[in-house]
Amino acid sequence: MEALQVILSEIESVLSSVKTEWIHDMALKLHRHQGRIFLVGEGRSGLMAKAFAMRLMHLGASVFVVGETITPPIENGDMVIAISGSGTTSGVVDKANKAHQMACFVMSITTDPDSPLAKVSDMLLPIQAATKYRTAGEAASVQPLGSLFDQTVHLALDAVCLEFASIRHQSNESAVKRHSNLE
Repeated sequence: MEALQVILSEIESVLSSVKTEWIHDMALKLHRHQGRIFLVGEGRSGLMAKAFAMRLMHLGASVFVVGETITPPIENGDMVIAISGSGTTSGVVDKANKAHQMACFVMSITTDPDSPLAKVSDMLLPIQAATKYRTAGEAASVQPLGSLFDQTVHLALDAVCLEFASIRHQSNESAVKRHSNLE
């Protein structure tokens, strides 16, 4: 049980630095966006992106995951949400740069507000958690690699979904109607 308490303590410490207005502003921006939303990330950050995309779909957003076989091309006016703990993951940064060049709104989630990813972004959700690089400004963690970043990103984005659902008057019942029914 001690390991669970350590992990919960680390998560609570990082999430306490995430400002409520950042969560609300992100949810509001998602709500006001009239185009499609594309999520990109690699490794476990990519899994967090997929989880967020799934929940946004359940809440009625038109959303895609970059790299999936059925993902259409991005177009001017789309939104791209990029997740990278360090903000330097080359594939994620390259895709954010391309989206920016195509006049898409780029939102990033990273630990480093001065990273290449953050610099190409129109909006930033900073998560000051440990990454595999353990750079200055990141929270300390006993967990391996970017586990703390991924955990806190998942919870912060669930908070965004909760706000988004509230703004859009979505309930559990309306989300269930968009949930897969083939299982």
